[in-house]
Amino acid sequence: MATAPSSSANLGPGFDALAVALSCHVTVMVGPSGKLIVRSLGEGSGFALDRTHLAAQVVQSVLGHDRFEVVVESSIPVARGLGSSAALAVAAAAAAGADDPLAVGTAVDGHPENAAASVVGGLVSAAVVHGRPVAARHPLDPALRFVVVVPERTLSTERARAALPPSLDLAAATFNLGRMGLLLAGLADSSLLSAAAFEDRLHQPYRSSLFPEAEAIMDALRQGGAVGACWSGAGPSLLAVCGVDQAPQVQHVAEEALAACSVPGAAVLLDADHRGLVVRSFADRPDTVYGAVERQDRRQARQTS
Repeated sequence: MATAPSSSANLGPGFDALAVALSCHVTVMVGPSGKLIVRSLGEGSGFALDRTHLAAQVVQSVLGHDRFEVVVESSIPVARGLGSSAALAVAAAAAAGADDPLAVGTAVDGHPENAAASVVGGLVSAAVVHGRPVAARHPLDPALRFVVVVPERTLSTERARAALPPSLDLAAATFNLGRMGLLLAGLADSSLLSAAAFEDRLHQPYRSSLFPEAEAIMDALRQGGAVGACWSGAGPSLLAVCGVDQAPQVQHVAEEALAACSVPGAAVLLDADHRGLVVRSFADRPDTVYGAVERQDRRQARQTS
C-alpha cells in the first residue's frame, strides 16, 4: 500500500522543472486476486473500473500479470493541474513493488517534476539525465502556505501543451532563468519572495485563452495578500503562495474572485507535503480506504437484491 501527495508544477517560471508537493493525496492498495479487480473512491471514481484504469495499467506493468486487486482512494482533483496522474502512477507503482516509482511516474506523465514532488516531497527540481529522471530537493520556508483555486472545469495536459509554440526566443528563455533563480531564493527565504519571481514567458501567456478569467483571479489573489500567483501545472487550477497569517484571507479572496468571474469552483488551503511517497504493509491498511470499499460493496449488494 502506498500514498503519494499531489503537486503543483512550473510555479511560474520553472516550466517542466519545478514542483512542490501539496497536502492532498492518493492511496493505492494492491493485493492478490484470481482476476483483475479495480475499485476507486473519491476523486476519479467515475472512471472505468477495468484494465484501462491508469492504476491497473501501472500495476500490471510492474507485476507482469493481471491477477490482482487494486483499490484507489484519492482526494486529488483530476485534470486540474495538480499532478493527479503522476501521483497515482507513483503510488500504484510503489504499491506493486516497483524498484523505481519515480521512473514509472515520469514515463506515465512524460516529464519528471510532478512525479519527483510526489516521490520526494517538498520543493523539487527535476530533469531527465541520460534517460533517467533525477530529482533534487530545495529548501522551502515553513512560513509559506498555498491556496489552490480549483475551477470545476477541466483542462487536459494534451490540450494545454498544444497551445504552446514549437519554439521560443532567447530573450524569453533568459527571462525565465532569471525569474526561476529569484523564485528558488524566495521560496527558501520568504523575506526575499516577490510577485516578480512568479513571472513567466514560456507557457502561461500562451495558455491564457484556455482560461480567460485566470489573470483577473490571479490579480485578485495578489491584491488580497498573496506574495505571488501562477498557474498550477498545465491548469486550470491557480496557485497562490502566501504567509501563514495571510492564508485565510487569501482563500476568502479567491472564493470571491471565482464568484466575481462567474467561475464555479473552490479555493483550498494546503500545506506543503514534506513526506512524499509513503509505502506501508497491506496489513496496515487504513479503515478510511478499505472500510469505505467494504461499505460501498454492501450498498451495491443491497441495491441489486
